[in-house]
Amino acid sequence: MQFYRDGYRPGDPEIEPAAPQAQQRPERIPAEVDVLIVGTGPAGTVLAAQLAAFPEINTRIVERREGPLQVGQADGVACRTVEMFEAFGLAQGLLREAYWVNEVRFWGPSAADRNHIERTGWVEDTPEGLSEMPHVIVNQARMQQYLLDKAAKSASKLEPNYGVEFVTLEVGEGEHPVAVTLREGDEEFTVRAKYVVGCDGARSNVRRAIGRKLEGDAANHAWGVMDVLAVTDFPDWRTKNVIQSAGKGSLLMIPREGGNMVRLYVDLGEVQAGDRSIRDTTVEQLTEVANAILHPYSIDVRSVAWSSVYEVGQRLAASFDDVPIDDASGRLPHVFIAGDACHTHSAKAGQGMNVSMQDAFNLGWKLATVLRGNADASLLHSYSAERQSVAQDLIDFDKHWSHFIAQPTFDPEHPELGGNTAEEMREEFARQGRYTAGLATKYEPSALTGAGEHQALATGFGIGERFHSAPVTRVADARRMELGHAHQSDGRWRAYLFAGEDASSLVELAAWLGDDAASPLRRFTPVGADIDALVDVHAIFRTGHHEVEISALPAVLLPQTGPLRIQDWEKVWALDPKRDIFAERGIDAEGALVIVRPDQYVANVLPLSARDEIASFFAGIFIAPAS
Repeated sequence: MQFYRDGYRPGDPEIEPAAPQAQQRPERIPAEVDVLIVGTGPAGTVLAAQLAAFPEINTRIVERREGPLQVGQADGVACRTVEMFEAFGLAQGLLREAYWVNEVRFWGPSAADRNHIERTGWVEDTPEGLSEMPHVIVNQARMQQYLLDKAAKSASKLEPNYGVEFVTLEVGEGEHPVAVTLREGDEEFTVRAKYVVGCDGARSNVRRAIGRKLEGDAANHAWGVMDVLAVTDFPDWRTKNVIQSAGKGSLLMIPREGGNMVRLYVDLGEVQAGDRSIRDTTVEQLTEVANAILHPYSIDVRSVAWSSVYEVGQRLAASFDDVPIDDASGRLPHVFIAGDACHTHSAKAGQGMNVSMQDAFNLGWKLATVLRGNADASLLHSYSAERQSVAQDLIDFDKHWSHFIAQPTFDPEHPELGGNTAEEMREEFARQGRYTAGLATKYEPSALTGAGEHQALATGFGIGERFHSAPVTRVADARRMELGHAHQSDGRWRAYLFAGEDASSLVELAAWLGDDAASPLRRFTPVGADIDALVDVHAIFRTGHHEVEISALPAVLLPQTGPLRIQDWEKVWALDPKRDIFAERGIDAEGALVIVRPDQYVANVLPLSARDEIASFFAGIFIAPAS
């Protein structure tokens, strides 16, 4: 974290001084805004935290509830989401509070007595090397509050307007083409927006207003869920467990943060379409089923913090914006939907909150880039194109996963009944580790993602995949840290220059990027802005940090930025003394340029000598500023 770049100020450095726009910000929603976010769920809060980094963008967020969420529904936080939280500067607080999921243990009918359960094995929850971040558990309300606090501490001082309900909208013409009808108390009023984002859940009124529907399979299997404080003789109470009984159903057990609470997902079996009576299941009934599954162990529930009953179903919108699907006119989108507003599924894989947050992380930087005049509005077509296919993959995975863990355990005396063996259950959990860690997303080639002609130069940084961090040493202060943690949620692209065995190619490219008129930094950076305002350039050398003379490097690697025009010392890196990032990520002996999008996904891998290809790639994204 950098601060004092505009001069020393006392107090908490995470609380930024209010920008002039924020100081003049009316408490009531103004008649015109740039972005109106509807809903403070996982997607809405990520989008608010991201857009709050740009006080020049007039963003407002409305929520029909009277205050923040108090009791969370979702709780599984994938490794990928923790990586994203690091970009917001929130990961360390999250990790301090969270329960860390280290392994998954499996229980099934005892061979001696199938009315009893016994432990059948265990697997590592997240395979070694997938991420520097763990899989953790923190309830949804806390996740959202971290993000809301981030927005409130920003220079934008962005906070939700609670008790404001979305009614409807119409898309017309003009600079603020979306006319949104809102209701506060008994009063309805209209706000005009450039863009509206519906993050208002599975029953989204924003989705209905743009004529989208959730389509897919009807729910046919019910689960009860409850967060309990209990006394028990079950020995694995503080590990994640998958428990299969002989004919009494299945139980998924996930410890919660705080050291005491545990979430139980209780299998309630098949339900008939349209049968809503299952939702009347009480916590006493859920406890009874759970105890039957756990026999000969039991739980004595002393308190229930939250409970619900839901039916598993997978539904998806055909598009995530307001452009008609068959419209070939090039009409630009102005209304978007994210999270549960455009895809719903079970909670079994723990992906709902995580994928919703990634929806918003994908959209936020694109809205900021367009609204700040750095890219054409056609960039916004890429949101639905990229995220709808990700959601379809999630739906497909969830169908498989929900069906798999709902299967009965295999009975060797009745093989005709089918079911999963203990070994099959362990193997399937291990096989799906990359997906449940949130790391399976891969964006297809587009203007934002290269086709991969030079992927061999950096095989460990898959184009279209999230940037897989590794340890390095910062040259200026000898600090060992993860390279990926240099990436902040500030809307900027990153260009990582990995040196070859001869570092001269890196130095030459850095000089070209900073000085040549054909460089994308010189061509697209707004007049008067810092040289790293759009693309943040970093250099990684193959030597120890003592062998790098930082003051002799091109100015783009030690730029003078900010209102005081002081040097930025945090862009030059060397080898970690214990781990070689070049070997771990397959960097070629000639070196490589790895271009990373603002949402932490690898956009391209190019040779250090590829001047024309570098210029061409960024020319497909940015527009030249007005002189």
